Amino acid sequence: MKPVVGLSAYREPAQWGDRKDDADLLPCLYVDAVALAGGAPLLLPAITGVHEVLAARIDALVLTGGPDVDAALYDATPHQLSDKPRRQRDVAEAAYLSVALERGIPILGICRGMQMLNVLHGGSLIQYLPDVATADAHSPDGADYVRHAVNLEARSRLAAISGSTRLTVDSHHHQAADRIGTGLVATAWADDGIVEAIEDPSRAFLLGVQWHPEAGTDLRVFEALVAACATTLA
Repeated sequence: MKPVVGLSAYREPAQWGDRKDDADLLPCLYVDAVALAGGAPLLLPAITGVHEVLAARIDALVLTGGPDVDAALYDATPHQLSDKPRRQRDVAEAAYLSVALERGIPILGICRGMQMLNVLHGGSLIQYLPDVATADAHSPDGADYVRHAVNLEARSRLAAISGSTRLTVDSHHHQAADRIGTGLVATAWADDGIVEAIEDPSRAFLLGVQWHPEAGTDLRVFEALVAACATTLA
């Protein structure tokens, strides 16, 4: 059987046809990437109360991209250009992650998801990259992605997955990891020094990437996530 991969969903105002309403949703790129990698994607709504039931039935967890993590989670004052907090989503993702960590299932964080992994391990974030880095190297105007190089730690899980110590990736973010959380290590950096990946070397599979692997054609990160499920399914 294909492993079930839970993907944290957005909760945002949406419109379809003549209807407008709040919706739990996710860009199809995530769903398609998991399916192409051999997993069975399952959207996890941004609610608590049922998180233990849902998290107990998945074989891997993906924390997806989206708006900024609430600065209160790492005891910071929000930057004036930060997104409005999505506290309900933050709480739900923290709950899903807690169960996933307890169960020891594979975990992947993408963009915001990597930032959540870092914050929930006690780390902090750079709230506005133009304050410290070359902004257009990470977040172009509009909804498109910018392609840039990242350098990987040679002994990292990510380098083993990628078969290389340098990749070209698709990014769209204006925040990034600052202080790295307890138990995590930085394993990839952009040329300007911004952290682009984190891992927990003590766990079978816990990886965060600052870029969007679902936006490109290289699905090796998703394939590695799905393959890692074999250990927990055995």
